[in-house]
Amino acid sequence: MRHLRTLLAVLGLSLAASLTHAETNPAEAARQAALQLEEASVALAQAKTSRDRVKSLTSVVQAYETGLTALRAGLRRASIREAQLARQLKAQEVEIASLLGVLQSMSKGPAPVILVHPGGPMGTARSGMIIADVAPALEAKAAQVRRDLEEVSILRSLQEGAAETLQNGLTGAQDARTALSKAIADRKDPPLRFTEDPVQTALLIASTETLEGFASALVDLQVEGLQEIHLPDVRDRKGALSLPVAATVLRRSGEADAAGIRRPGLVLATRPAALVVSPTPATIRYRGPFLNFGNVMILEPQPGVLFIFAGLAQVFGDVGQVLSEGAPVGLMGGNELETGAILSQSGDDAGNARPETLYIEVREGKAPVDPETWFQTNEDG
Repeated sequence: MRHLRTLLAVLGLSLAASLTHAETNPAEAARQAALQLEEASVALAQAKTSRDRVKSLTSVVQAYETGLTALRAGLRRASIREAQLARQLKAQEVEIASLLGVLQSMSKGPAPVILVHPGGPMGTARSGMIIADVAPALEAKAAQVRRDLEEVSILRSLQEGAAETLQNGLTGAQDARTALSKAIADRKDPPLRFTEDPVQTALLIASTETLEGFASALVDLQVEGLQEIHLPDVRDRKGALSLPVAATVLRRSGEADAAGIRRPGLVLATRPAALVVSPTPATIRYRGPFLNFGNVMILEPQPGVLFIFAGLAQVFGDVGQVLSEGAPVGLMGGNELETGAILSQSGDDAGNARPETLYIEVREGKAPVDPETWFQTNEDG
């Protein structure tokens, strides 16, 4: 973990000097990831209860994801910068070769001929002045080439040195996810607002053919054993909630997909095996597979409001359980790329070859609303 923090910081700071200001520099993300990793490691070592361990492991997984994202961004930009320098060097080689050709052709003539210009003494003087001007320019070009070659060498060294650290980071993230799943399974004391009636839920699923219909019917589903567990009002946070997973927006509410189907929710692209968390304190109303949506998690931050997450590979928790903000609710599918694959794709802006997709829907009462009235997104998600 220490090696990961060190390389992230070095990679980000080294690239800072060679990238344009228009691009987001990975240095700050790397520093934040290093800080988060350190804090999470300390909290994990001090965790005593199963609930504390779950919270600490959640931070560790998120820190690894942030750090690896920063590292991948650095590698991609190092590769892009190296390609730019290669093109510049090739162009400079042509210019330098032309200059050398002129000087070489001039040096092959007999000394008297070189000194006696057809234009007389004035022409000879002008030729000397031209050569005097060319020499410093050639020297400056050579110095620039040396600097560019040195930068390429540094970038290449960073890329080669990243392989071991990246492998350690991928292994650490996978181990943290496994430990998180086990810690959640071992936890015995989650607070419950109610207990699920499995027969009632099964009948509800059988009577609905769409996720939208199931979510609407879930609002009216009566639950037994309701406890007075206070959840803070989240309506004043509308538009300010963070997405439950690091992602980019593929389709916004109402946009048609390739088949022409329009849905009221957001479709997000996430990294493989990314961690999904609860954006607010909430109660689990449903968790499990539903039709062709994969695993679905439906959270109720307050009565009458539902957050629906569909497409997870693994879900955590039990129906009726009260989650704190940031509590893990599941993992996306897919596997992290192997180290060699990531390095070979370091020049690709996509970063990952096959992202996973998460569908998010928000319902107020029985009506869907645009999730972006609740969640903060930008052009990149």
